[in-house]
Amino acid sequence: MERREAVLSVRPLDAETWPAFAALVEANNGVWGGCWCMGFHVKLGKGRTAAQNRAEKEQRVRDGSTHAALVFDGDQCVGWCQFGTPEELPEVKSKRLYEKGLTDLPAWRITCFFTGKGHRGRGVADAALTGALAQIAQYGGGTVEGYPEETDDRKVSGSFLHTGPMPAFESHGFTRVRPISPHRWVVARTVTPD
Repeated sequence: MERREAVLSVRPLDAETWPAFAALVEANNGVWGGCWCMGFHVKLGKGRTAAQNRAEKEQRVRDGSTHAALVFDGDQCVGWCQFGTPEELPEVKSKRLYEKGLTDLPAWRITCFFTGKGHRGRGVADAALTGALAQIAQYGGGTVEGYPEETDDRKVSGSFLHTGPMPAFESHGFTRVRPISPHRWVVARTVTPD
C-alpha cells in the first residue's frame, strides 16, 4: 500500500482540541509511561500516577496555564510541541547546569515534542515547532529558549529526543547559547510579535 503524504495543520491545545490530544496520549501509553506532558510543569516521580498527570494536564488546559502547538492530519492529532513561560514550565532538564549559567530567564520555553507511532518521519515535529513559534508571536513574542539534544550523528533513542533534535531548532533560526549536559544545549532566538 502506498503511503499518502500528510496534509498537516496546527492548532493550539485548548478545551476544544483536548479530546484529540488526549486520544493521542492514550494511544501511546500516556506518553513515556504516563507523563501526559507534565514533566516540565512539575517534578515527576514517586507518588505521581498517570491518572493524576492526566487530570492535572486537563485542568491546566481548561484554565489556560499550559500551551502546545498540536499537529493534525485531518481530524487526528498526530503530535505536538509544548511551550510556555518559565513560570508554567519550571522543570528544565539538566537544571543544575542550566541555572549555573543563567543570566536572564527567557519569555518562553520550548520544552517537549511528541510524534505518535506511525507518524514519525513525516515532518510532524517541524510543523509543531513552526506552529509553536507562530503562537508565541501571537502571544507577544520575546526571547524563546529550547533545550535540544545534539545527536552528533550518533544513534539516539526517541525518548532522549523529547526536547527536540538540534537540527530542528537551528533550521528555525535558533543559535546555541551554552551546553547544559554532554549532548544537550540551551538554544535561543527572538520572536517578533504579530
